[in-house]
Amino acid sequence: MNLGVRWTLHGDGRTPAPGAVVRPDERLSWPRTAGLGAQHVVAMFGASFVAPVLMGLDPNLAIMMSGVATVVFLLATRGAVPSYLGCSLSFVGVAATIRATGGYSATVTGAVLVVGAVLFLVGLAVRRFGARIIHVAMPPIVTGAVVMLIGFNLAPVTASTYWPQDQWTALLVMLFTGLAVVCLRGFWSRVAIFLGLVFGYALSWVLDLVFGKIHSPLGGGEAVDHWRLDLSGVAKADWIGLPSFHAPAFEWSAILVALPVVIALVAENAGHVKAVGEMTGDPLDDKLGTAIAADGAASILSTAVGGPPNTTYSENIGVMAATRVYSTAAYWAAAGFALLFGLCPKFGAVVAAIPGGVLGGITVILYGMIGLLGAQIWINADVDLRNPLNLVPAAAGIIIGVGGVSLKITDNFELGGIALGTIVVITGYHVLRAFAPAHLKEQEPLLDSGTSSYEGGRSGKDGGDGRGGEGGGAQPVARS
Repeated sequence: MNLGVRWTLHGDGRTPAPGAVVRPDERLSWPRTAGLGAQHVVAMFGASFVAPVLMGLDPNLAIMMSGVATVVFLLATRGAVPSYLGCSLSFVGVAATIRATGGYSATVTGAVLVVGAVLFLVGLAVRRFGARIIHVAMPPIVTGAVVMLIGFNLAPVTASTYWPQDQWTALLVMLFTGLAVVCLRGFWSRVAIFLGLVFGYALSWVLDLVFGKIHSPLGGGEAVDHWRLDLSGVAKADWIGLPSFHAPAFEWSAILVALPVVIALVAENAGHVKAVGEMTGDPLDDKLGTAIAADGAASILSTAVGGPPNTTYSENIGVMAATRVYSTAAYWAAAGFALLFGLCPKFGAVVAAIPGGVLGGITVILYGMIGLLGAQIWINADVDLRNPLNLVPAAAGIIIGVGGVSLKITDNFELGGIALGTIVVITGYHVLRAFAPAHLKEQEPLLDSGTSSYEGGRSGKDGGDGRGGEGGGAQPVARS
């Protein structure tokens, strides 16, 4: 059986020839492959390590399971789709909502496990019936609106929990990260979030030395005196050890809040597969269903032991674009490094100690980018918001999702926020479409719209904006 774990040496094993690429079934020398693997891990450091902290989950377990998830994905796709699977940012708002209503870590991972199972089934359906079934049920207007409300629903978390802990640090970290994203090039632009975290760490340490403790709300609670950067947990942590595991718990209210993220994950995977196919020159449309199912299976495995869900990362697309190396051997090396990091509790303690003010500056940009990716989906697909068939359900769903509007069904069951907003967008669009006059339905949903292609000019007919890697490209939702 071909599992995609055999590679031929590319050229002399050092660097690709001018204009050549290292294909997924090729590799460079093993030392260079290991170096590329380490580079891929660093590329996803920022978002993938911030996400479990924001979700209240063990960062050590998150990085370990990202390595396991990457192995599962590579085996399932038989090495045809080079990808690293990191913690998905799309679930941060879900976790915040679940915890705000009395849920805890097991409730979060239980809800997300169900999402992984649904994603797995969607992947199997796509393998059986083709990608068009996705776009019949979730055309770009629906996908974009759901991604937008998921991102913007997170705004109160930044405003009430992180930013008030140290507003000046948050402001400076926001400015530094924004400059890094815009001004840096190549690999460094891909790790801008990580650089922002490093800057924030150093800034918090300096401010503690100069000004001492700060008096501010800690974690959304009462204002108290505290250090900006508290490394006491790092000193106590062991160098080698297993992360903390826990079993998931299942509650219908939490599951309904999490289910809409399936839409974002499908869009992420479709964009990743399409981008990689265009970069390598090998169409991978027939692998879309397998990639989606593999993502779902990996998330089931991770959440079953208390870890976060996983998804493909566009930061790693940027690394491939910069190096022209698409070898899956590099991703196997990256998975190995992730497993080693996961076995170091001291490393996890450093991640868990990220100051609240630093997270405030990072999340202002990160959450806004997630939400605006919904607008990018509309632009790429040439969605016409002058058409009331598109405008009405999207407008209503976004306001419900962002504003936290709720609908009380019974004394013990209530729909609100992300869940209710998504239901309104999906059902509203299809119900209105069923009754709309013919002239409003002339623009049919486009196959593979709503995700950006990697190179070439933007075209409403192919659904791509022609940018990726150095120019932005298909980003995780996120992040995904």
